[in-house]
Amino acid sequence: MPPSRPLRLLVITYYWPPSGGAGVQRCLKFVKHLGHFSVEPTVITVDPAHATYPVLDESLLAEVPPEVRVIRTKTSEPFESYKKLTGRAVPYGGFANEGQPGLMQKALRFVRGNLFIPDPRRGWNRHALAAVEKLLAAGETFDAVLTSSPPHSTQLIGLELQKRHGLRWLADLRDPWTDIYYYKDLHHTPMATWLDTRYERQVLTQADAVLVTSPETKRLFLAKLPGQPSAKFHVLPNGYDESDFQKPSQPPTDCLRITHTGTITELYRIERLLETLAACAAAHPEVPLRLRFVGQVSKELRQQIARAGLLPITEYIPFVPHDQSVDYLLNASALLMAIPDVPRNFGILPGKVFEYLAANKPILCVGPAGSDADNLLQECSAGQALPYQDAGLMRETLEALIAQWRLNPNLDLPAVSHSRYSRRGLAGELARIAAEL
Repeated sequence: MPPSRPLRLLVITYYWPPSGGAGVQRCLKFVKHLGHFSVEPTVITVDPAHATYPVLDESLLAEVPPEVRVIRTKTSEPFESYKKLTGRAVPYGGFANEGQPGLMQKALRFVRGNLFIPDPRRGWNRHALAAVEKLLAAGETFDAVLTSSPPHSTQLIGLELQKRHGLRWLADLRDPWTDIYYYKDLHHTPMATWLDTRYERQVLTQADAVLVTSPETKRLFLAKLPGQPSAKFHVLPNGYDESDFQKPSQPPTDCLRITHTGTITELYRIERLLETLAACAAAHPEVPLRLRFVGQVSKELRQQIARAGLLPITEYIPFVPHDQSVDYLLNASALLMAIPDVPRNFGILPGKVFEYLAANKPILCVGPAGSDADNLLQECSAGQALPYQDAGLMRETLEALIAQWRLNPNLDLPAVSHSRYSRRGLAGELARIAAEL
């Protein structure tokens, strides 16, 4: 690439504003900051009039730089039929909004897992490819293409563009593929599993660079593909946008409020923590403990909260735009996160953890000790993992928070060392990787 012009990067992502939720943040924040590093991104995404998003967040449209070209296409997907058959919204990742599946849902999951490989949004691929072909036919050139998933079917677009045009290709996988914790819930047949695994292997071996969000995911992929060079796999975690945290922290003075934002289900195994919270509330009636959940909470988890006797001190707030979600972080005393109790969960590093760190609050993390999340929290002196059944450590941690709150209801941490996880800095790292392809 001549040094006199910016690097031209084609970004292909299904999730883009006005889509809301965690999945949209990564590409949006990359594109927002890439211009500072002599990268000129062009975005190919789906037209929201045809897309199927679990949630919408119109406020995120304001974060797209006006100079960035965004090309939106039609798509061909089965989710309208799904909604008509079930009367339910589009499933969240891990089916968090579905609860315990009935026979109809199990049958539809089987169809989804075996007739739509890698996933039902593969119907978008031909539309996205046609949009890219139109650009190339008009004489446009790109130095690299980045495909971001899930949906992992988006990676097949990069595979095809590399095959047709030899474009340098970065495959960005926000989650594992065939090792994702809810993979078994799709009831794949052996043939479907073979085909999906084949697609995964093709993407990981043929991409010029693979971006992952945690060290454990890199280890997982390298263990599956021992012949691949480690240097081609880059750990580029999610992060936080400094511009989202310009407002001051305002923890409550009348209660010790523990806040969780995002999606959470019974798979996250916080029942022992709930029981411990109830015990602490009973032991310290003079300290008003409060729980707040902002976002999707499964029916089963709500039942656990009720059984623990915490319903009177628990507040449920439905999905809110991202900027309001940040406000809820800043208005908390401490923050709750959890890692699902599933196989290979040591590499699960939720995107929210970086925004939790930016809020400078103590973090109660229910999950495995020694995991990537545990290591990150201890690195930043923001907390440590509380193993699912370790009621003793949970009680000790909560008692310490209560004792601190008695002295000062502002539990905010001193400056947490999280600057290396700023979205702008991570965009600079992406620019470096793309330039070196």
